Amino acid sequence: MVRLGISVEGTTEERFVKQVLAPYLERVNIYITPISMNGAVSLDSVKSELTKMAFSFDYVTTLYDFYGFSRKKTGETKESLETRLYDVMHDGAKGKLIPYVQMYEFEGLLFSSPESMAHVLRDDGLVEWGNKVLDEFQHCPESINNSFETAPSKRLEQHTCYRKTTHGPNIAMDIGIDKIRSMCPEFNKWIAQLERLALPSNH
Repeated sequence: MVRLGISVEGTTEERFVKQVLAPYLERVNIYITPISMNGAVSLDSVKSELTKMAFSFDYVTTLYDFYGFSRKKTGETKESLETRLYDVMHDGAKGKLIPYVQMYEFEGLLFSSPESMAHVLRDDGLVEWGNKVLDEFQHCPESINNSFETAPSKRLEQHTCYRKTTHGPNIAMDIGIDKIRSMCPEFNKWIAQLERLALPSNH
């Protein structure tokens, strides 16, 4: 059994972990506990949280939106943010951390299935709309981004009755982790890393 602590950005991600990701990883004996940052995500704010969590869990990971991260440097990338997250950890705890930043935000994952968005939001027109958005970004939900104003959550809020904390986890549950993994390569890579924690060589 592996005890995994996951520092998440807010309520939406916390519910996603509890309702969707936790049951998925329990099948390989990885048990996740999400701990919310209540929207306050910066290197300074997460440093003490991650170090504290390292003393309470076998491993620690993160689920923060790239857009939600405050005080980013000019030219910041997902990789540079993840490296900086790793670097702020206490040296004795670095081996326990798997930093992960979601591009560009959690809602991008929901475009893995316009059919599920339409089902949960009860609007059949969202299938065509969602597929048009996917076409624009070569069918990679993690690439959906033109600007802060056209981020995945903004698109949903402008075109649907989407309510982040309620609908987000429900749509993700309807889609299922396997489908999200098949559409989102970075998310898939992260889940594969987490699954490897359960291998005998890691104990």
